[in-house]
Amino acid sequence: MSNIELVTLLVHDYDAAIAFFVDVLHFVLVEDVPSLTNDGRPKRWVVVRPSGGSVGLLLARADGEEQVAQVGRQCAGRVGFFLRVDDFAATYTRMRAAGVHFVTEPRMEPYGQVVVFVDVSGNRWDLLGPSGNADSSV
Repeated sequence: MSNIELVTLLVHDYDAAIAFFVDVLHFVLVEDVPSLTNDGRPKRWVVVRPSGGSVGLLLARADGEEQVAQVGRQCAGRVGFFLRVDDFAATYTRMRAAGVHFVTEPRMEPYGQVVVFVDVSGNRWDLLGPSGNADSSV
C-alpha cells in the first residue's frame, strides 16, 4: 500500500510558519531538526501535521530566487490546501480572533461549510466543516 506522507510548503521563515501552523491552526510540531541542503548548507527539517491527521506538511524555507518567488503562489493563486474540521464555527471564530485573513465569507456547499483563508506565506486554503445540519450562522 502507498500513501502520501508529506507535502512540501515553501515558507519565508521557519519560526513564523511554525507559529502559524501550531499556535493558530493547532497543528502538531512533529519534527524540527537541523539538516543540510544537497550542497551541504544548513537548513531545518520541519514537519507539522494536523492533530490526528496522517499527512503532514514539510515546511521548507525558500532557497534561492526561484523558490522565494513561489512562496505563497505554489498553486498560482488558487486554493491548494484543504483543512477539514469537526467544529467549523469554533475553529472559524478562533482563527478570526488570531488575526487570520479570510478571503471570503463562510458559505454552505453540498460538501459542507467552507471559507477561504490565507496562511502566513500567502497560500489559499479552504477551511471545511461538516456537511448536513452544520450551523451556518458564523
